[in-house]
Amino acid sequence: MLQQIPQERQRQRQTENLVLIVVVIGTLMASIDSTIVLLAFPAMTAALHSSISTIIWVILIYMIVVAVFSTQFGRVGDIFGRGRMFNLGFIIFTISSFLCGIAPTDVILIGFRGVQAVGGALISSNSSAIIADTFERHRIGRAYGFTAMSWNIGALLGILLGGVITTFIGYRYIFFINVPIGAVATVLGYRYIRSNFRRRERVDYSGMTLLGIAVAAIAYSGIEYASVGANATDIFFLFIGIITGILFAFVERGMSMPTINFSMFRNRIFRNSLLASLFQGMGFMGVTFLLIMYLQGVRGMSPFNASLLLFPGYVVSALLAPHMGRFSDRYGSRPIATTGILFMIAGVLFYTFLLQADSPLYLVIVGTVITGFGGAMFWPSNNSAVMANVSGELRGAASGTLRLFSSLGLIGSFIIAFVAAASAVPRYVAFEIFVGTSRVIGGIGTTFVSGMHAAFVALTVMLGVAGLFSFIRGRENRQESTIQGIPSPRLH
Repeated sequence: MLQQIPQERQRQRQTENLVLIVVVIGTLMASIDSTIVLLAFPAMTAALHSSISTIIWVILIYMIVVAVFSTQFGRVGDIFGRGRMFNLGFIIFTISSFLCGIAPTDVILIGFRGVQAVGGALISSNSSAIIADTFERHRIGRAYGFTAMSWNIGALLGILLGGVITTFIGYRYIFFINVPIGAVATVLGYRYIRSNFRRRERVDYSGMTLLGIAVAAIAYSGIEYASVGANATDIFFLFIGIITGILFAFVERGMSMPTINFSMFRNRIFRNSLLASLFQGMGFMGVTFLLIMYLQGVRGMSPFNASLLLFPGYVVSALLAPHMGRFSDRYGSRPIATTGILFMIAGVLFYTFLLQADSPLYLVIVGTVITGFGGAMFWPSNNSAVMANVSGELRGAASGTLRLFSSLGLIGSFIIAFVAAASAVPRYVAFEIFVGTSRVIGGIGTTFVSGMHAAFVALTVMLGVAGLFSFIRGRENRQESTIQGIPSPRLH
């Protein structure tokens, strides 16, 4: 009998590792495709005879769909089985990736990207819940070290891969590359990820619709402003987005099965960890966008070479994130995640004070290492804090809500970067710089750097808010665990 315990534990560990591999592959694919098209904009614009203001929706539609559907798809996973929905997401993602690759026009490509995002949302919104179902509570931080790494680093790594594939193979292969990987992952998913069928409940279509309108309208308003400046159209859409968002919050509180289950927000650790994720996303991803514009537009680097300078930060995060996840298991999420935010702030301030139009390029590398270290500390500990502080029946909803807040942060940061750049130089130049088709010279370059510094200050404020929410989340005792479920943590 005593010998069976280690054998059972060993089998459990093997199952955990196999599930973790599949989840990491899926999360990485979904994340990479949120940004992989960035450096392919010039090639897509030329090949599809499109315009920059149209082709930019290839990335925005993906971000918006993932944000809107993530919460509800987490609930769908609770209803029909998380593993089943996760694997269905792989199928949709793989097929639509092929269709994106053969799309003959820009409008068709944008449509298929929306379908691809549906698959990505199914994958990402159920992945955290699958991890929480599989791993023991006191070991969950290590697992989220890998999944947090795969999502957050994947969004940055997509920039590098987009530059490499577009430069040396062709832009269509940024979509085709998903097909063989997705096929293998689908087989592994159906073999190793199990579904627990739950009772059927209603899907909150009204809430999902209102949320979609709010996010899309605000995103359209921001991009319209960056494209042509303030006018009646973008003010109208901004107004519609705000009103619809308020209506969404009001309607959801009266729903028995809402898109966002506000009862989860009663847990202080859960609530503040989500808000930390939102503001961290808004503050951090915009830094990467602006650095790409700086390297291409001011320093005249190619998209591929620009992405190489940002790569060291990805490596640091990839190597350290799993270890930081284990530290969060041991010491709690608050000290690890909050310290990570402080490192990110230090990295952005480093850029603000030292990065000029003619600065040595090694400063970019130093900055990415600083922020990469901070990301490795924040992402796994914060994500594990969210998922370790909900009961088993709410894990799918919590996973989707976490992805919603992360995606909203990404969209907000993307818009902040565009608006900041468009305020510093002529709008058409800002768009051309961002997609690598132009560079600024002389005084315009200096003006752009000044605008970039102002944007860095605004982004630092966002990170400061994230750090505040991270610090006030409360301490947790993650060593508490049960066989049947996850108890509420003790707050000190």
